[in-house]
Amino acid sequence: MKPLVLAIALALGAAPLLAPSHVLAAPATQAAAKKPAAAPAWVARSNQLAQILLDAQGPFQPEETGFFGVPGYDDKVADLGPDKGKRYRAAVAKARGELQTRLASEKDPNVRQDLEIMIAAASESIEGSELGDKYFLPWSDAPQTVFSGLNLLLSDQVPAERRAKAVDRLKAYAGLQPGGTPLTTLARQRYEERLSDTTLLQPTTIEVQQSLDNVDTYISGIESLLQKYKLTDADEAMKTLAGQLKDYAAWTRAEVLPKAREDARLPAPVYAYQLKQVGIDVAPALLMQRAQLEFMETRSAMRQLAPLVVQAKGLKVSDPSDVVAVIRALKQETIPNDQLEGHYRKVIDAIDPLIHEHRIVDVPQRPMQMRLGSAAESAASPAPHFLPAPLVNNTGQQGTFVLPLGNPAAGEGAQYDDFNFGSAAWTLSAHEGRPGHELQFTAMVERGISLARTMFAFNSVNVEGWALYAEAEMVPYEPLDGQLVALQFRLLRAARAMLDPMLNLGQIDRANAERVLIDEVGLSKAMATQELDRYMVRMPGQAGSYFYGYTRILELRMQTELALGAKFDRLAFNNFLLDQGLLPPDQLAKAVNESFIPKYR
Repeated sequence: MKPLVLAIALALGAAPLLAPSHVLAAPATQAAAKKPAAAPAWVARSNQLAQILLDAQGPFQPEETGFFGVPGYDDKVADLGPDKGKRYRAAVAKARGELQTRLASEKDPNVRQDLEIMIAAASESIEGSELGDKYFLPWSDAPQTVFSGLNLLLSDQVPAERRAKAVDRLKAYAGLQPGGTPLTTLARQRYEERLSDTTLLQPTTIEVQQSLDNVDTYISGIESLLQKYKLTDADEAMKTLAGQLKDYAAWTRAEVLPKAREDARLPAPVYAYQLKQVGIDVAPALLMQRAQLEFMETRSAMRQLAPLVVQAKGLKVSDPSDVVAVIRALKQETIPNDQLEGHYRKVIDAIDPLIHEHRIVDVPQRPMQMRLGSAAESAASPAPHFLPAPLVNNTGQQGTFVLPLGNPAAGEGAQYDDFNFGSAAWTLSAHEGRPGHELQFTAMVERGISLARTMFAFNSVNVEGWALYAEAEMVPYEPLDGQLVALQFRLLRAARAMLDPMLNLGQIDRANAERVLIDEVGLSKAMATQELDRYMVRMPGQAGSYFYGYTRILELRMQTELALGAKFDRLAFNNFLLDQGLLPPDQLAKAVNESFIPKYR
């Protein structure tokens, strides 16, 4: 299902297939932020209409709905009741019908466009739900659902009166509220009631085993959150819930794991839907062809730059043009975990003046939020990611760049060495922070962009394309070693756009894909495991959105530069892109051609 919220992979992490995504943390500290400006009249009207679709989807995914600021959902939990898919589709179809009625009489062109966005989002959501029911047995990673739902609510970003609702949510998960049923019981019932249908695909061995491996980590993570916020009245309910999660794991190990499928490839209609959902509107073969060319060109550029890095840093490598050897030499300058957040903050502080000096884009006059991820967060989302602030009823809250330290799925003690060295901090900060995700989502809140163009227009091609474009905008102003790692991560994005479709179309096996990521891109074993799980389990199809979105923005910028010549203003262009919210590439190009170019011509 197309999720209501935006927390799909706002970074290197990704969400489960055909299911509402889970934001996996919240900022540990909250600096003073700018209160969002009053929205224009048409935005206010559009947001009122968006409530129609919010009200339809919210009861089915209340954790995410509440996280983004919609009131009334903090004590609610995910709906895993009977006929969930049918009930969900009926609710969304009813909302779509009402939006279509409003569209027929709406005169304002901006509101009309927003209505069209929401109607399309509703249709896509219905299609995803139908595909899920048609092809897959409804097994759920219930422990992750519970951890994520409580983690959304228990954060410094959430007011204390709302955090208190976490006890009610915990009791709801445990089935302790009047008339309640434990979430684990509902999850088991949904799986077992369709088990006799042999045409449905079992969950993959990878996802089931990872769920089992992470149960104790999730339980510890929940207990730590309850202790941090001194919710002692949850102790008895937590004991009950912990027992239920362990029982669910025992049932999963005995009944689900033996039946799980080894082949993670998706049915063709499902993979086509995944590509469409993230915003990739070209055939997989063309995407792979373009990515292969980009891979070769980026690798060539890295080979030219690597000897300069060796000389500048005094590295000891036998072949200065061996890019992977040079990167591994840079990784030897490891930053200890207790110093990692401080180092990133220094880099973040250095980036803001560069953005301003070179007139790249307007920057908020306040510090960016960043912190390290907990063990449970790393299990749930094992890669750097950005957590957006509430888009509804935002009173100054900020999003946060979260940096995990390892990937439990890669094996005991598997740590990343991809982010904890100085050269990596530049491009990762530019991507997750400024001028990437943090700036894009802050701009949407502070500039009063409609919910239709944020929550319901969401597509990874726009979001991840902007973040990769932001990386590229910063490269000329970074030290040589930072530039090399920026190119390494661009190489990774090209590899993603090749390997994701190749794996899902059966054109390469996992072992060879892992070899490319480790031996040619230079990733750690932990990071390569995260990547492969992402392509095949967490969110097939999404990984190609970085490269594709980046190329679409570059194409649009080149066309704009050609149209305006000497009148082209980079600062104005980049600000205009942010002002459009999360429009898909074709609509974004239409806005530039019909509004930006005529204005500056």
